[in-house]
Amino acid sequence: MAKNTKQTSDHIATLAAETLHDANASKIARRLAGSALAQSNGSKQTGADMETLASKVLQSDKYSDATKELAASVLSQSNKSR
Repeated sequence: MAKNTKQTSDHIATLAAETLHDANASKIARRLAGSALAQSNGSKQTGADMETLASKVLQSDKYSDATKELAASVLSQSNKSR
């Protein structure tokens, strides 16, 4: 299985932290933020369920640009062979 060695950038990590501290952030935004932060250091990569969620967010018009930015980052760190 191919391993994705990408890590969350400082910009996305900051956005993710701000999202988690925002009491008005949606549950989906918080899930994406948590996933992005989990991948900021170390060798973790996006799971299949988060890939699906991130893909749906990117295809929808109802999410904010910040949420879509988190989704794009999470999706870019997915397993290449899936």
